[in-house]
Parts: sequence; structure tokens; C-alpha cells
Amino acid sequence: MLTLEIFGFEALWSPYFLTFLLVLLAAYFLITIKFRHRFKDSELLTRRQGILFTLFIVLLYTIKGSPLDLMAHLMFYVHMIQMAFLVLVVPPLFILGIPVWIWRRVLHVKIIKSLFNLFTKPLIALLLFNGFFSFYHVPIVFDHVMPNAWLHSGYAILLFLVAIFMWWPLINESPDHQTLNGIKKVGYVFADGILLTPACALIIFADHPLYLTYSDPHVWAQAMKLCVGSTTFEGLNLSGPQLFSSMSALHDQQLGGVLMKLIQELIYGIVLGHVFFEWYRKDQADSEKEMEQTLNPSLVK
Repeated sequence: MLTLEIFGFEALWSPYFLTFLLVLLAAYFLITIKFRHRFKDSELLTRRQGILFTLFIVLLYTIKGSPLDLMAHLMFYVHMIQMAFLVLVVPPLFILGIPVWIWRRVLHVKIIKSLFNLFTKPLIALLLFNGFFSFYHVPIVFDHVMPNAWLHSGYAILLFLVAIFMWWPLINESPDHQTLNGIKKVGYVFADGILLTPACALIIFADHPLYLTYSDPHVWAQAMKLCVGSTTFEGLNLSGPQLFSSMSALHDQQLGGVLMKLIQELIYGIVLGHVFFEWYRKDQADSEKEMEQTLNPSLVK
């Protein structure tokens, strides 16, 4: 069985992408710390925000710049792990890592505000995210997108954006954008899980390989040339992804669907736990306030 080292350092570690992310991280800390005083109504960066944004950068590089990205072109189950983190883990870190005052300034721009308010409406956000995710994994669409550099990069960015729209009503901390309360957040999470299920079920229960990108050597070769470069790939004389894994294409596909669903259920379970805890804490605070007002009528204005 061959190893990934044959593809070379650049294909494995994406140094240009790493440089871009490091510049982005440096710009983040310069804006939020060193030059913060130049922005009206700016607030002190919290340790939590700094850690979350740094973790966002680390995870984004891990799934799109490290050898994991190359493995996603060889094994479908790795692709699904990559997708799960891209749309279910990275966007919440991005949203929570950006200080509220920056979100306020960005969303103050009229055209951005109009589009953002439209696309983050709960129903629209759910339909956009699950619609684009499911459409991407329709076999004919997937096999057309993967070998095309512009479509592949563009669709990944699109999925990241609609994932931000999906997560925004649920976790954003801006006082001006709280559209869901406790029970509505619970329903929102359940609806999101249900809408994502058909795409996973199609992948899990198919009785044959759906994607030529992982089963047809010619289509796979086109996708690999995009990933590692035509010159590098043609010099290796590879016949297909089976050279890197003993798993059949069907079992690889089924494992990918299962992992996607398991990761989704785990993340949504954590979110539901947080929502229930937040809801309970608010309910307790309201009850204590009502009790205090009952016992001390003078506190009521």
C-alpha cells in the first residue's frame, strides 16, 4: 500500500494556504488589540474570543491544508469528516471568535445587512444550508464539482457561508440578532437534523458506489490532478484510490455517510445540552426575580 509522501511537501502541507491563514490570524489580533482604539464603540477582546478564533484557524488549516485534505481525495469517508468539520464545527468557532462590535460594524453596511438579515431568517437559513449540502452530494453534481478547481473551491466557500447563516440564529451573541428563544432553538436543531438525514441515508443505504470520483480511475485522476498538480500526478503513474486503502469503494462510501451522521448527532447533542442549560438558567433567574418581587413589593417599579 502506497503512502502519502509520494505526493510531495506542497501537496501535503499547502504552504501558501498556511501563509494566508497566518496573515489572517495576525490581522485579527492587530485589529482587535493593537488598533482597537481606532474604532468607535470597540470592546476589549476576551480570552475566550481569541482562543476560539485561533482554534478556527487551526481547524480550517487541518481540514483544508494538511494531509487530511489530500486524504479526502483518496477516501470518501475522510471527505465526509472534512465536510462535517467545515460546516458543523468551524463556522460556530468563527461566529463566536469575532467580537460583537466587529459584527455590528460589518452588519451596519446596508447591502450586507439586508442580505444577512434575509439569509439568517431561521427557515431560509435551514433550507439554504441543507439544500446546498444535499445538492452537493448528488452524484452527478459531486463528480462534476470535484475535478474542477473553480467549482470545487467556490462550492466549499459557499457551503461555509450557508453554514454561517444556519448557525447564526442559534449561537450568535449580538443583542440585536436574537431571533430564537429556548424552545424555538430546540425545534431549530431538531429540524436541521431531520433535513440533513435524507442525504446521509442516500449515501449509507446505497447498494453500489455512487461517486465516480472514488470508483472510476479516470474521474479520480482528474480530481487528483487538481489536488496535487498535473505534472506531479502524471509522474506517479497511479491507477486508482484503491492503492491507498484496502476498503472497497462501497464500504468507504457507507462509512462516510455513517460518520457524517454520527458527527452531526454528537455536535447537535452538545448544542442541545447547552440550549437546555441556558434555558433552565434563565427560567431559574426569572423565577427568583418573581419570588423576590412577591416578597418585596417595593422592588416593583
